Amino acid sequence: MSLDPGTIVPLAVTFESFTDVDFWISVGIIAGTYTIVALGLQLNTGFTGIVNFGQAAFMAIGAYTMAILVLKAGFSFWLSLPIAVLAAMLFGVIVGLPSLRLRADYFAIATIAMAEVVRLFAQNARGLTGGNQGLFCDTEGDTSVCYTNDWRDLSDSINENIVSNFWSNPDTLFPLFLVVWLTVGIAVVALSYFQGTPWGRVLRAIREDEDAARALGKNTLLYKLQSLAISACLGAIAGFFLALNLATLHPIDFEPLVTFFAFSVLILGGMANYKGVALGAVLFWVVLEATRFIELPDPPFTETRLASLRLAITGLLLIGLMAFRPQGIFGKREEMVIGE
Repeated sequence: MSLDPGTIVPLAVTFESFTDVDFWISVGIIAGTYTIVALGLQLNTGFTGIVNFGQAAFMAIGAYTMAILVLKAGFSFWLSLPIAVLAAMLFGVIVGLPSLRLRADYFAIATIAMAEVVRLFAQNARGLTGGNQGLFCDTEGDTSVCYTNDWRDLSDSINENIVSNFWSNPDTLFPLFLVVWLTVGIAVVALSYFQGTPWGRVLRAIREDEDAARALGKNTLLYKLQSLAISACLGAIAGFFLALNLATLHPIDFEPLVTFFAFSVLILGGMANYKGVALGAVLFWVVLEATRFIELPDPPFTETRLASLRLAITGLLLIGLMAFRPQGIFGKREEMVIGE
């Protein structure tokens, strides 16, 4: 039996981009950003037992607040960062006060609804957020003001004074890569330390049995609000890095898919393990981005279908991991507990 050459679907994998340092620096920045997002989810879900599907909203609030303060109010970029973090944390507390009294599944629904409200507000408040056209530069007046200007100056200084000593032609995004992963390291160390304190042990008690923790005199609502506020802080910081990486802000950048990707990172790394989150993020984004190099004929494989195929391949790997190691790479089975 002979095969018609016209019926054979050619499959090719290109390896040239595997050696493209600039490409992998970009992937590293995305992986680091999602590590920070997932660290907040680890604190919420892995250690406190609350399922937060609204992390994308905290990212959006942090990023948009920073950009609006710089572009619309004339604030310094560096001053806008702590204000944006406080705004995200305050929003988290306001949302958490009523919704954290709900059961775990209803709280998850409330948070994803909250995230969509924030995204739709950003999409429709065109005078403030730019709507679907996005936020980047304020071109009114004689000079153009961009929210990335101060960071770009610092980035160029890092490349010229430090990186150029061991890299003759450094990538413009390399300083952002360094800062992102430095932030990841600080966050992992800080969260791991606080998890070993009495405060962290109360969070574990709430995850295991909230009624028992309450019977021991602990204000469980207050502890859960603190957990949510810290998660909002991490989300806002991740929002800054996303905004600096993209150099523009659009509502589509903060769809619920962002939170779901972060949960995928969490599942890969393992529950109740902060170090595993970083490895999970690297594996997830390396696999997802490496599948870009698979070349299939068009038609029938259009660009949209190839994007879906990439997600399907990544999803199959996640399913395989869940089948053989449901606790994740560094997780423990006894940590896979979420309170009612």
